Amino acid sequence: MHCDEALVLGLDIGGTSSRALVCDLSGRTRGTGEAAGGNPNSHPADQAVRQITAATRSALAQVDPAAVRGCVVGMAGVSKMADPRFAEQFHRGWAELGLTCPVRTTSDCEVAFAAGTSQPCGTVLIAGTGAIAARIERHRLTTTAGGHGWLLGDEGSAFWLGREAVRAALAACDRGEPLRGLTGAVRARLLPDAVADSPADVRKQLISAVHAAPPIRLAELAPLVTTSSDDTAVDIVRRAAEALADTTARTRPPGDASPIVLAGSLLAPGNPVGDAVRAELVERGLGEPHTAGSGAAGAAWLAALDLTSDPAGLHERLVATT
Repeated sequence: MHCDEALVLGLDIGGTSSRALVCDLSGRTRGTGEAAGGNPNSHPADQAVRQITAATRSALAQVDPAAVRGCVVGMAGVSKMADPRFAEQFHRGWAELGLTCPVRTTSDCEVAFAAGTSQPCGTVLIAGTGAIAARIERHRLTTTAGGHGWLLGDEGSAFWLGREAVRAALAACDRGEPLRGLTGAVRARLLPDAVADSPADVRKQLISAVHAAPPIRLAELAPLVTTSSDDTAVDIVRRAAEALADTTARTRPPGDASPIVLAGSLLAPGNPVGDAVRAELVERGLGEPHTAGSGAAGAAWLAALDLTSDPAGLHERLVATT
């Protein structure tokens, strides 16, 4: 490698995984790294920094850190970077890696949008455990819709799907009906050791099981909905898609033709929720949405914007193939 070769570093930091990618300005990947979750909103500061630096160290294994000219770190809750306890440990770990380049920490929404399109403006919809839509202008987040958390909203999210599945099971119990299909799967997951009981007893046991666990654990029931094809599951998926499309629409002025990027586990192609959202957006005249690729690649592309004369070409070479 020539000592004057410019490289960029992108990091996508989540609550369950941390990913890093180093590339050159031709779009060629020069190193990748992965570690456990490093979001400081989900983990203690020292643990978060340890995972972020571990992923970065792996990505830098075959390159000179001094050649890295720019870095973007994407994560939810970027304000945590201002916490002195986290910031001090982060900068100390950064210096130990030998990196001297500027570092910009940005929203995971900006990174997800960049992972789906090279256009500077549009909307990104993210649906996983939670759900949020964001307006992006000149590659920067300007407004959001949704993302209020499980207690106040996140309609269409994995938590919401799980909660609706349990509510459907409870409604069947209230009607004195046997649980089958999706509602039967809910009972089997939440009450694996229960013997056959009356609908009233099952109702009480389901309520107790749900309240005995942290509320966010309901998100773990989402796959029961997306893998079921009975009428109850189909209806929940339909309502989720409508809610997510509503959230998306709140970020867009009338007649807006800018791109929409979909990101998150629920919106992957082949997921019934993702497929239903795509169909709903097209039916509403909002166009065929893009699908986000690698978040780390999106972050690396953002880091390269000030260093390349061909951002669209770099995006095609890097993000579309990573």
